[in-house]
Amino acid sequence: MLTYDIVIIGGGPAGLAAAISARDCGTERILILERDRELGGILNQCIHNGFGLHTFQEELTGPEYAYRFIEQVLNRNIEYKLNTMVIDIDDNKTVTALSSADGLLKIKARSVILAMGCRERSRGALNIPGYRPAGIFSAGTAQRLVNIDGYLPGREVVILGSGDIGLIMARRMTLEGAHVKLVAELMPYSGGLKRNIVQCLNDFDIPLRLSHTVIDIRGKERLEGVTIARVDKSRKPIPGTEEYYPCDTLLLSVGLIPENELSGKIGVKMNPATSGPAVNESLETNIDGVFACGNVLHVHDLADYVSQEAASAGRHAAFYAKNLFRIHEKSSSRTGVRRSESRTIALLAQSGVRYTVPSVIRPERMEERLVIRFRVSEVFTNRYLCVCFDGSCVLRRKKRVMAPGEMEEITLTKKQIMQYPDLKIITLKIEET
Repeated sequence: MLTYDIVIIGGGPAGLAAAISARDCGTERILILERDRELGGILNQCIHNGFGLHTFQEELTGPEYAYRFIEQVLNRNIEYKLNTMVIDIDDNKTVTALSSADGLLKIKARSVILAMGCRERSRGALNIPGYRPAGIFSAGTAQRLVNIDGYLPGREVVILGSGDIGLIMARRMTLEGAHVKLVAELMPYSGGLKRNIVQCLNDFDIPLRLSHTVIDIRGKERLEGVTIARVDKSRKPIPGTEEYYPCDTLLLSVGLIPENELSGKIGVKMNPATSGPAVNESLETNIDGVFACGNVLHVHDLADYVSQEAASAGRHAAFYAKNLFRIHEKSSSRTGVRRSESRTIALLAQSGVRYTVPSVIRPERMEERLVIRFRVSEVFTNRYLCVCFDGSCVLRRKKRVMAPGEMEEITLTKKQIMQYPDLKIITLKIEET
């Protein structure tokens, strides 16, 4: 059986950044397992720019951004296996994988980092009536067809959902010569970044119809058209608002779901608001030595934030692997390795804050600064973000605009928290100005 200090599942931006960080912390035996034929993950098909502004202070395309990290992995001689699908992880952190080159692999890890990314929500989750004709694609599939395989999926296009991939594909399809008739969005606000709305829709005169959805699909062999309608506050179609659009292609950008089938198998506790693992300040799950980062943890809007978060997970996984090794030298017992001596503080999202990452803090194990990332539940303008310690507001920050499509963050320091030795709950909420 192979043995490693850290096994990282996923070779996308999260897995690469975690591996680099762990190696820089002195961990020698690191293995990245990637199911695709190359490292880089989804960034390989994201040929648009906008990556790297936070990490490298320059604007890069997705493949350029990914290669910056691939180069660092290669320069540090970090081991990786491609075309390798992880199929199981057991209670002892033994990873079972299938590889086209090596067959069935059993790998014992001291620490595991989950970095499997996310997948797109499919048409089956939307309950749209009609046949299943050719011409209906997820936005990410269309992106791969255009940018990697060189195929144009269609000429007359309607896009359902205004997530960032859908917005970017509206521009991409237009640049390739297709006619994007509109982008319909079920919610009364866009799910994408403001800059993508401006650069991908407004600059190309592509209409965005908020509070609209597709209610019917016409066509049996090939898509012939779709009917959209306005929805009410309950997201139900309003009779009499139907509009028919002839088209040969419907792209779906209706949400991303963290890939957590493996996480569920080993008993990782999930956060229902994110569909990803619930983690502590070290990005560690409820399973000792199993960490999570990137889009498998919660869906990010910027790859730079994924890399920052993954670097933190790599540091903490490296510490855990080294600490576990020292304890095993002293004692054969696997119990009491960590955790028992630390008090915990719950992080709660209330009054307009949808979730926080992390969801629990152990102050004695914090780094000097802890970045808390969160999303709001609706668009807020000129409101206060309040941080409360056991109900008492200790930080109030005015925010001009907060929207669900853009991740927010706030930083707490260890010094702040340690001043409250009896602190049990930290609450993030939105208040009126």
